Amino acid sequence: MQQVKSEAFLAGARLVNPRAMPVPVRPSSRRKLTGNFGRAWVLHRKSMVRGVMAFVLVAVATGLYIVRDPIAVGATMLADIAQGRFADAGFAIGEISITGQTLTSEQEIFDALGIEPHTSTVSFDVEAARQRIAALPAIASVNVRKTYPGDVIVNLVEKVPVARWRVDGITFVVDASGEQIGEDRGAYGDLPLVVGDGANDDALPMIRALDQYPDLKNGLVALSRIADRRWDMIYDTGLRVQLPELGTAQALRHLMSYQSNYQLLDRDVTVIDLRVDGLVAVRPTKTEAEMAKAEEDRKKAIIERAKSGQPYPMPPRNLPSQTLAQPADPE
Repeated sequence: MQQVKSEAFLAGARLVNPRAMPVPVRPSSRRKLTGNFGRAWVLHRKSMVRGVMAFVLVAVATGLYIVRDPIAVGATMLADIAQGRFADAGFAIGEISITGQTLTSEQEIFDALGIEPHTSTVSFDVEAARQRIAALPAIASVNVRKTYPGDVIVNLVEKVPVARWRVDGITFVVDASGEQIGEDRGAYGDLPLVVGDGANDDALPMIRALDQYPDLKNGLVALSRIADRRWDMIYDTGLRVQLPELGTAQALRHLMSYQSNYQLLDRDVTVIDLRVDGLVAVRPTKTEAEMAKAEEDRKKAIIERAKSGQPYPMPPRNLPSQTLAQPADPE
């Protein structure tokens, strides 16, 4: 590096006013901020975008929550207006056709359809109505369809009832599984009547066992479930046949044999007890004392009529006061 002597430097120098010298331009604070934001954007762009989106979502949710009531009222008003316009245009539902219902009342179906006075076929939700009707107890399957301009057609298939079940003073109709499918309104009077707690659950096996002996169903009024363990057969004459807890089918077979051979069900008895295997016990309608008194009165009547010269008809003989017999094998 070559040194310059002070004489030479001074010889080439000139006087300059410092105020006339140019001032260097420094970056403003705005440019500094811009530069800082750019660097931050490059380094933390994903986090910044997520933060902005979260803020926007919170703001939108807050705004919707504040105006939720006015929005709901407005939507309801628009729906009502649309309903009214469609109805006024000739699309109001004017006729509802229902087929296949017996246990299910028409009012239950109308309520499930949810049709209001100004409901139009355009806005009527067929699938929602079908699901509501299918949830009714007696419905096995249902088809709902609408035809323009204003008809709704409902085709039902109800569950098959197998018995009437009376409990707590109310008679229901039950299916094969014992489920209640409606109240008995008189349309199923030919179905067997079962009575008592639990009778609905075990009705079908007992009914099928009785179907093998039609003669035993003559005059049968009800099947009474006793302590949810066994059955009693109740006839219109007041006769009660007590069946065992186990071996019901065999007891019915014996009873059929007694009826065929001895007309046991037609005798003047109130109870036929088949609960003990191999034995049958009967209880006459009258006690021994009552029968003895009746016999004494009959003899007196015969004597009185004989004195007056009038004949006295001979009544049929009753069973003894209690009979305990070994049942014959029907086979």
